[in-house]
Amino acid sequence: MIKKIELREKAIALRKKGVTYTGIMDKVPVAKSTLALWFKETKLSTPQYQRITEKRIAAMKRGWNTVRQNRIQKTKKIEKEGIKEAKMLINNRLWLAGVLLYWAEGSKEKSWRTGEMMNFSNMDPKMHAIFIKWALKYICSKDQLYYELYLHENSNIEIAKNFWCRKFNIDPSMLKLYFKKDKKQLLLKNNGNNYFGLLRIGIRRSVDLNRKIAGWIKGVVRYI
Repeated sequence: MIKKIELREKAIALRKKGVTYTGIMDKVPVAKSTLALWFKETKLSTPQYQRITEKRIAAMKRGWNTVRQNRIQKTKKIEKEGIKEAKMLINNRLWLAGVLLYWAEGSKEKSWRTGEMMNFSNMDPKMHAIFIKWALKYICSKDQLYYELYLHENSNIEIAKNFWCRKFNIDPSMLKLYFKKDKKQLLLKNNGNNYFGLLRIGIRRSVDLNRKIAGWIKGVVRYI
């Protein structure tokens, strides 16, 4: 019994200093549920809770900073490799056309929006044809591609779906639809049989690929 009381007092003293459950359990060999019961009975004061919270926040910030620095270093390494590859590939017409096309119309990772996967958006099927050919040769396999169609609410949905599905042999069930509310000035422009909406082609599991493309783009700027 005396041993248990000593452990309880030691645990409470550590908790008042702001030590986490994990840190306390390293020094006090009891179950987490036992600690929770002891601390509930003790009712720590507000300043003591604040110290605990501040330590947790500081630990979280250190963790976030570590993750951020690791991501930055990894991104730099991938981009550097991409720049080297660009030097070898820059005379290939399809590769160069695809990189320039993606530079213009593809999604890019930003400092405020990290972890961005690759996707290419346009209304021109000729651009999509080049993008798909380029992506399948240099970037990914066919099963990584997915398709999203963005239409105005008053457009002819079936005509638009059939157009893109026939054009690129897309299973209609694999084409996700999204709708944009029409503005008055667009009511007459987006409801004809020649309006097919905007197609977005995405690539699954492509965060690091997108970073490599960023290196390719830098390589094009350097070597062209």
